[in-house]
Amino acid sequence: MTAGFSLHPSIDPERLAACYAKDRRVQIAPFLIEEDAARLAAHLSGRADWRHVLNSGDRVLEFAASELDALTAEQRDRLDGAVHAAARDGFQYRFDSIRVPDQAGEREALGDPLAAFAAFLSSAQLLALLERITGTRGLGFADAQATRYTPGDFLTAHDDDVPGKNRLAAYVLGLTPRWRTEWGGLLLFHGATGGVAEGYVPGFNTLSLFAVPQAHSVSLVTPFAGHPRLSVTGWLRAGRP
Repeated sequence: MTAGFSLHPSIDPERLAACYAKDRRVQIAPFLIEEDAARLAAHLSGRADWRHVLNSGDRVLEFAASELDALTAEQRDRLDGAVHAAARDGFQYRFDSIRVPDQAGEREALGDPLAAFAAFLSSAQLLALLERITGTRGLGFADAQATRYTPGDFLTAHDDDVPGKNRLAAYVLGLTPRWRTEWGGLLLFHGATGGVAEGYVPGFNTLSLFAVPQAHSVSLVTPFAGHPRLSVTGWLRAGRP
């Protein structure tokens, strides 16, 4: 396995727990020591095995970069039209992803920084800290995937509450070194009566942590965004993989 990860020494669990108890969400910044965050970001930026994922109703569709490149202009326009039509009034997403297996042995066998970070989040020390911050008991492991949002990518409103998944909290580790608010890609929390209750601008080495269920979305990344929105995302779950 590649070298492990270390938390930033400035983390104050009591202060973070008070914020989380108030709003059912909190941001931890910085989360990792700087060199660890930079190493993980560089690893993700250099990966060539990203898959473009989107949904068609309950079905998940995945495309390799070569498959997208092989589409004709007409086929791409039809795909975009179908995605946009579904997003207008329903749940729809599109972004790039690299999934991490849930099993500890499979993560160990991969031996890369992304798998190592997933193992780090699932360690007893980290789960104990996250239980302390969220006031939640019974965290068993953290699942994980890397996500990359490029212009045109988005995630419409949902609350992450899927029967049988045992999701207690969601997390997003932002690994974007510089991001302007007007580039889009904001993590938006929706109010009980509509509108936006709060929005998080993508940042670097910032862990956004929020309770499940909680309505949220990721706004459309604009055509003029300067670079991809990189992160590692997943859920803190009860039970074992």
